[in-house]
Amino acid sequence: MPFGSVNYLAVFIAAIAGWLTGAIWYSMLGNIWLKAVGRTRKDINKARGTPAFYVPFVVAIVANIVIAFVLYGVMRHVGPLTPRAGLISGAFVWFGFVLTTMATNNAFGGRKPMLTAIDGGHWLAVLLVIGGILGAFGG
Repeated sequence: MPFGSVNYLAVFIAAIAGWLTGAIWYSMLGNIWLKAVGRTRKDINKARGTPAFYVPFVVAIVANIVIAFVLYGVMRHVGPLTPRAGLISGAFVWFGFVLTTMATNNAFGGRKPMLTAIDGGHWLAVLLVIGGILGAFGG
């Protein structure tokens, strides 16, 4: 994939959509996620307004940009960009790299399986959204 052939608009829109997917996901499952990580709303509210509170949001948007850019590259190497190809590529990348890595890290870290389920579901949704959008933009 030549560097100049990247559809940066598609990557940017897909990254923002992926980030918003995460925002919606965790707003719906936030209380369950807090319980799975052993934290409370009070813990979160104490950090609100401090620089440390905002760091994960910045990391998340940067991560989504990288994910969209790399998934775009993978999809361009595999074949034509279509919504179907984007969904399949997103699901394969999630299953082969994201879920397996998370499950291993969480197992060794002694974290609750619910945390793997919530976070794994989040990344599946993000990769499907990003892949679908990239595919919809075509190549």
